[in-house]
Amino acid sequence: MINKEHKADLISKFGENQNDTGKCEVQIAILTARINDLTHHLDYHKKDHHSRRGLINLVSKRRKLLDYLSRKDINRYRSIISSLSLRK
Repeated sequence: MINKEHKADLISKFGENQNDTGKCEVQIAILTARINDLTHHLDYHKKDHHSRRGLINLVSKRRKLLDYLSRKDINRYRSIISSLSLRK
């Protein structure tokens, strides 16, 4: 799990202010942190299929947000991809 401080850091880095949690970049950054945590968890617990299903849901949600952002503003999409070092 990501803690409050880590989440607040992500919000302040990618959002315009501390309460800007709805911005696509903030949502993508928080989902990426959760995906990374679950990926490390699944490295040690290979038979945890419930968490694997949750991971797949998070990845698909992030993909949908990235597709939306690429349709709306390609420059913001490219900046978030490069700052989070995501593929594509």
